[in-house]
Amino acid sequence: MQFSGSGGEYFRIWVVNVCLSIVTLGIYSAWAKVRRNQYFYRHTTLAGAGFDYHGEPMAILKGRIVAFLLFACYTLVGKFDQVAGLVILLVIVLVMPWLLVRSIRFRLHNTSYRGLRFAFHGSTGAAYFNFLLLPVLSALTLGLLWPLVQQRIARYTRENSTYGSEFFKFFATSSAYYRIYLMTIFIGVLVFAGLMACVMLLGSKELIPVEAGQLVAMSVLVAAIGTYLALFLLAYPYVAARLQNLVWNTTRLGPHSFHAQLRAREMLGIMFGNVLLVVLTLGLYKPFADIRLARYRIEHVALLPRGSLDEFVAGLQTNTSAAGEEMAEMFDFDIAL
Repeated sequence: MQFSGSGGEYFRIWVVNVCLSIVTLGIYSAWAKVRRNQYFYRHTTLAGAGFDYHGEPMAILKGRIVAFLLFACYTLVGKFDQVAGLVILLVIVLVMPWLLVRSIRFRLHNTSYRGLRFAFHGSTGAAYFNFLLLPVLSALTLGLLWPLVQQRIARYTRENSTYGSEFFKFFATSSAYYRIYLMTIFIGVLVFAGLMACVMLLGSKELIPVEAGQLVAMSVLVAAIGTYLALFLLAYPYVAARLQNLVWNTTRLGPHSFHAQLRAREMLGIMFGNVLLVVLTLGLYKPFADIRLARYRIEHVALLPRGSLDEFVAGLQTNTSAAGEEMAEMFDFDIAL
């Protein structure tokens, strides 16, 4: 895959989007999202052919109005009646899987490659199981089930997605997700132990003038803060890179497979540089940062074709045409930012 977007071009789109969204009190943000997605999609190519985005701003605006009204009701009512606020929060939680299904369906239906659209066929019942029940169980187990939840969500979204008439297949196991998070925890334990040992060593050489009991408390505090900062800065790039590799390397589309090779240290360098430059430029580097990260993530994913890709796409177009695409259906709305 290749990405041909440039920071200078996208900066002009970004500035207009931000200014008009502010002037219109957020109403233009739906049109801004369409312009942003079209830019990124149309500058992404696979085997020389580009993607496209066909989302309608009014459908996006409709979804955002729904989301805004739900959270506005919760915020306003919660100030005067906490019980009523909790009831509204419960309603939001209960409708969220239904909203997510329609949002995913909207985004995929409005994405095309070589003139052929993607689609999502996931059921609402399965969405409640994957997006609501499993996360609740994960919370009850203090996050121990979270890797399993991520694997089930990825399997639900991938295996219910199609390109033309061909369904994607997903083969990642929950144990692969657990290995990523266990490695992260292992790194955190090493950082914590190393920082605590350093503080204790300095105290034993009387470089830190405190009593033994205070030294232990200080070492635990310093180690905890240092570990949190280290994981905050290092864990996200590591987990993001490993998860993208895992998801794409275990995804199939018909006879074709994918290969992703993101590296955690490269992701760390890009993300750290982006954050630093965004802060130093008071946010003006944001569009350049988006382009830089998108190029890295896109160009480290490849399609491994088994057979002619042209014949595969042509076959899907024939099958889809014969079956009849559901173009006349109202394809829901998008609630994502």
